[in-house]
Amino acid sequence: MSNDNHGYTAAEWAARIELAACYRIFAHLGWDELIYNHITLRLPGDEKHFLINPFGLHYSEVTASNLVKIDLQGRVVGHSDWPVNPAGFTVHRAIHEHVDNAHCVMHTHTTAGMAVACSQEGLSMSNFYSAQLYGQLAYHDFEGITVHAEETPRLLNNIGNKRAVILRNHGLLALGSTVPRAFAVLWLLNRACEIQLASTSMGAVRLIAPEIQQACARDSLQFNEKFGAGQDVFDALTRQIERIDPSYQT
Repeated sequence: MSNDNHGYTAAEWAARIELAACYRIFAHLGWDELIYNHITLRLPGDEKHFLINPFGLHYSEVTASNLVKIDLQGRVVGHSDWPVNPAGFTVHRAIHEHVDNAHCVMHTHTTAGMAVACSQEGLSMSNFYSAQLYGQLAYHDFEGITVHAEETPRLLNNIGNKRAVILRNHGLLALGSTVPRAFAVLWLLNRACEIQLASTSMGAVRLIAPEIQQACARDSLQFNEKFGAGQDVFDALTRQIERIDPSYQT
């Protein structure tokens, strides 16, 4: 361990740097919700420990060192100058514990995402972005503020093996084996919602045939290993954040 890592192992510090960058990217994109919502990341190793944002800080204030380490029960591991919002970890905990390779979970309340989540039809398979999510999208009905563990079995059943989730009347959720993979899914889902919000304001939309949707999902650069499966775009955004304010690395 190095002093530059604030006493953390190299693996944990790298995870902290990446997640802090992600919080800054969310703030830059306008995906933050004051001090609320979460991006959580499972740390490497056998222990089921996770990183989460310090409750009370804006996403633009998150740094590698102030991210809070918690266990599956949402209890702080080690020392933190900040509390966490354990109620907000309810959904994340269920997914981290029970969904294969869900090492990163992201949740947003963007205007476009919530608008589509509140619509009767949900996501319209009518644009370039939504088509790339063919076979990847799940829905979960709203049961109130997500603080009750008894909702977990229904949530997990609805998610199945999908990686993009519309929480009806609530918002968007994405999960992935890495931060960039989860980000790629969420970016596509949110972008699809933005286009739907704009296109449906003009009247009826033209739906994309299922076989074309399937081809779009197969050919999408967001999921293509040859193009980094989200890593390249996440790296580019991280470089942008570093130019704006490199303090996320501290």
